[in-house]
Amino acid sequence: MIAHAYALRAAVGDANPFDFFGYFTNQTSALTAALLIVIGLLATTDRRVPPALTVAWGVGVACLIVVAVVYNGLVPGTGSAPPWVSIVLHAVFPALVVVDFATASDRPALPWKRLWWVLPYPLLWVAVVLLRGATDGWVPYGFLLPERGLASLVLHVVGILLLLLVAATGVWALSRVRWARRRSAPHPS
Repeated sequence: MIAHAYALRAAVGDANPFDFFGYFTNQTSALTAALLIVIGLLATTDRRVPPALTVAWGVGVACLIVVAVVYNGLVPGTGSAPPWVSIVLHAVFPALVVVDFATASDRPALPWKRLWWVLPYPLLWVAVVLLRGATDGWVPYGFLLPERGLASLVLHVVGILLLLLVAATGVWALSRVRWARRRSAPHPS
């Protein structure tokens, strides 16, 4: 999907990868998809998913919840992608990732002491976006435009980071819920 969206942008002469992958949606979707492929490959070979990958999975789920909430609540319909691409990236894929995470029978509970792992990637993303906004004027979302003022910028960034922490707390709590039965040896009769 991301490759298709990028090809559509390139077809109209807008193939700057720094702009395209500057969108949190595109980065997060691509990174989470790659992570899910790795986790799926490990599962097909009956290998245990390393704890760091499990936490990264939780981070990806939390970030995609934020993608869905921010896009559909704050900036709906403002993207340059065709509507069906936006629907897939901002609603369908995040929903599928949440369902996948919730129903994975081999997913261990995420350790609460690792909840902070949800912050480095989005904070780095914000820092790069703000640096680009200050140097070349490009920001991926209108609410991050420097000309809207420092108060607006701080309010939006802090609000989204708080939303991220709420989403991560929900994902960490969800990791303790078991919807699917674990594979186990049959009970002797």
